[in-house]
Amino acid sequence: MVLDPGGNEQFLGQHYEEQDISFIPTFLEKEEAQECLKHMALEEGQKYEVQTIQYEELTRNAFENGFALFILNGAGEILEKIKP
Repeated sequence: MVLDPGGNEQFLGQHYEEQDISFIPTFLEKEEAQECLKHMALEEGQKYEVQTIQYEELTRNAFENGFALFILNGAGEILEKIKP
């Protein structure tokens, strides 16, 4: 998920308070990402877009910026945690 597509694009980060971890929500299917968008903590007035991105690029960018990756399903359930 991307914040401000076509502008100053950024991956949508979230915070898992239970374990105090910042993460990038990641999905195996675009449809699951679209479904899960309604479960995300989003800023009012911002534009969000589901985009396909290469896993290696996403992993590198997330880890360089101190984020883990959480693979989620369409309901927002955590399937896997990938930490730096």
